[in-house]
Amino acid sequence: MRVRRVVTGRSGGVSLPPYDSFNLGDHVGDDPKAVAANRDRLAQQIGLPAQRVVWMEQIHSRNVTVVTEPVSGPVPATDALVTTVPDLALAVLSADCVPVLLSDDEAGVIAGVHAGRVGARIGIIGAALRAMIELGARPQRIGALLGPAASGANYEVPPHMQRDVEEHLPGSACVTATGTTGLDLRAGIRRQLLAAGVAAVAADPRCTVDDPDLFSHRRGAPTGRLASVIWIDSTGNGDDRV
Repeated sequence: MRVRRVVTGRSGGVSLPPYDSFNLGDHVGDDPKAVAANRDRLAQQIGLPAQRVVWMEQIHSRNVTVVTEPVSGPVPATDALVTTVPDLALAVLSADCVPVLLSDDEAGVIAGVHAGRVGARIGIIGAALRAMIELGARPQRIGALLGPAASGANYEVPPHMQRDVEEHLPGSACVTATGTTGLDLRAGIRRQLLAAGVAAVAADPRCTVDDPDLFSHRRGAPTGRLASVIWIDSTGNGDDRV
């Protein structure tokens, strides 16, 4: 068994503009049949039945849910999923927020975390780590992948908001490409993970705002959602190139 991770792009699906075309979000106004078809395609590409991909009703909270079996519909009101069950994929939707995929491969504990500005500020990362540790993970064995997100160069916020987030998520304050106050949430989350003893933190360098191959709410709403997915693969099937 090995831990696998996939981050989707926006092409290759059936959704029509402005959700074109591989939209995986079911809460953005897209045709539900198109979203279902796209989710089926994702499951097929990673080699799992669609019912073994677990989705969340993401609400920018610090709520964490441990899942032990397939779930019918999105897990209500949560922003992190944790499991030890092989072939149960945890999916994080995003279109500028930071998707965080965590794993202790030795313990067989994984997590998928939706860390937007609000969730990161109020402690969703720490809550997810604590849930993993309760299931046998150790911080020094955990690896993290921070998925595509709005970069600090393009994430302008008012000065008072920057100060508030920096107080709770040190390392996130930055200057944007135009010289205004901004936030680099991935930098703050990376610092938080390392301070918690996490062994390795990798980041997908792509900026959702800059990259037309990715969905970005800040660049243009309404729009679709990417999915960052993590699972413990017991089969050797699936395709990392979704």
